[in-house]
Amino acid sequence: MDYPDPVASDDADLATTPGLRLLQLLELVAAGGEPQSLSDVVRLSGQPKPSVHRMLQQLEHGGLLSRGSDGRRYAITPRLMRFAETVLRGSTVTGVRHAVLRQLVADVGETCNLTALSGAEVIYLDRVETAFPLRLELRPGSRVPLHCSASGKLFLAYLPRAQRDRLLAGLNYERHTSHTLQSRDALEAELDRIRQSGHSVDAEEFIDGLVCVAVPMRDDPQGPVRCAVALQAPAVRMPLPQALQQIEKLRTAAQAIARAMH
Repeated sequence: MDYPDPVASDDADLATTPGLRLLQLLELVAAGGEPQSLSDVVRLSGQPKPSVHRMLQQLEHGGLLSRGSDGRRYAITPRLMRFAETVLRGSTVTGVRHAVLRQLVADVGETCNLTALSGAEVIYLDRVETAFPLRLELRPGSRVPLHCSASGKLFLAYLPRAQRDRLLAGLNYERHTSHTLQSRDALEAELDRIRQSGHSVDAEEFIDGLVCVAVPMRDDPQGPVRCAVALQAPAVRMPLPQALQQIEKLRTAAQAIARAMH
């Protein structure tokens, strides 16, 4: 007589716990990149409509999802974004991704960082400073604008069209330097160039004298951009054309970090 494997049974029970089902549903909504309706989530999850409706209500009551002005579509909340950022920043010093950034800095000789999109800003998840005394120190958790940072423009370029349009419509095109792009038309033309080249630059657009080059980090070549890996340097020490020569090293590091975070 064959008996069920008690360990396998326990694993199956754990995989269907209510808490885990809520997390899986939350992951589906967040992965969509845009607010999702009840019917959208039912289709994505393959679960019965009453069950999905109940779980969405629970996530809404918990402050992890919210409904838009039409009352029909669910979107992630600032609370969930803060939680995700805390998780991503966890184990920064000892994590594999920090080791990859350290090696990248050793290879290129300038400060490198890992960033993510956070609402209408870029957040620094991890950063390794160059040994040179002339540098700009930004700790993990620091935020910079979208329209004048290499990472910010990179994220905008690869967002789904509807999500990108909403962000562009709400941006404050504040001038930080004489090179800052100050109109939506100018920024959209730059985003087109980024999609064609596969990388983004900050040509002294955020801080005078500072240049930056950023490349996307994806789980697969055609997947969404999860994070950006960027090099940042004083233009007097590494002019932008020289920084652009480091793109392949940035891409190799982005692939290594993606594997570590997968």
